[in-house]
Amino acid sequence: MRALIVLAVIGFFAQLVDGSLGMAYGVTSTSLLLLAGIAPASASAIVHLSEVGTTLASGAAHWKFGNVDWRVVLTLGLPGGIAACVAATVLSRISMEAAAPVTSAILVAVGCNLVWRFSRGRVRRDHTARAHSTPFLVALGSLGGFVDASGGGGWGPVTTSTLMAVGREEPRRIVGTVNTAEFLVSFGATAGFVVGLWDDIVTHFSWVVALLVGGAIAAPIAAWLISRINPVLLGGLVGTAIVVLNIDLSLIHISEPTRLLSI
Repeated sequence: MRALIVLAVIGFFAQLVDGSLGMAYGVTSTSLLLLAGIAPASASAIVHLSEVGTTLASGAAHWKFGNVDWRVVLTLGLPGGIAACVAATVLSRISMEAAAPVTSAILVAVGCNLVWRFSRGRVRRDHTARAHSTPFLVALGSLGGFVDASGGGGWGPVTTSTLMAVGREEPRRIVGTVNTAEFLVSFGATAGFVVGLWDDIVTHFSWVVALLVGGAIAAPIAAWLISRINPVLLGGLVGTAIVVLNIDLSLIHISEPTRLLSI
C-alpha cells in the first residue's frame, strides 16, 4: 500500500509539472520505475497506460481554460500515435537504449537555446502569425511519438521545445495543445505494448491506477496554473526543465538500477 501511495504522489507531481511545462510526466514516472528495477519496455508500458487517463483529464482541463489549438492537436497527435504504436511494438522486442544519449544531448542543446531566448524576453504576442505547415507538424509528431514510446518519455521535450523554438504561438497554448495531443500518443503506444507486454501490464495494473489517480488530480490544477504564469517565465522554465531532465536521464542510463519500491 505504501508503494501505491508513493506512486500516486509521484503521478500527482509529475502531472503538475507536465501540465504546466508540457513535459516530464513520462520521463519522471519511467525513471522511477527503472530505478525500482522494472525492465525499460515494461516501465514504458505501465506509464503510457496511465497516461491515457491523465492526458485525457489534462486535455479537458486545458480546453476549458482556452489553451488548445485543435488543428495542431490532430495534425500533431495522429501521426504521433501511429509512430508511438510502431515504436512500442519494436521496443517489446529490442532495446533502444543506444539512441538515448544522442537524443538527450540534442534536447539539452535545445533547452539551452530556449533559456537564452526567453531570458532576453523573446515571446510571441502576435497571434496573426502564419500557422505551422501540415508536413512540419506530421514530421514533428511522428518523431515525438516514436521517441516517447521507445524511451518511456520524450513527447513533451521533443514537441514542446520545437514549437517553443519556432515561436508562432503563446507558450501556454503550446503546452496545452501538446498535452492534449499526447492522449493520442499514449493511446497508440498502449495499443502497441498490449500486444507484446500484456502479462507485465496485468501484473502491475495497480501501479498504473496509482499513477493515473495522482495525475488526474493534478491535471486541472496545472491547466489553471499555466494560464497565470508570465509567458517569458514559462518559456524559461520549459528550457530549464528540458536541460535538467535530459542530464538526469543520461546519468540514469549509465548507472545501475536500484530497487526503490517493493515490487
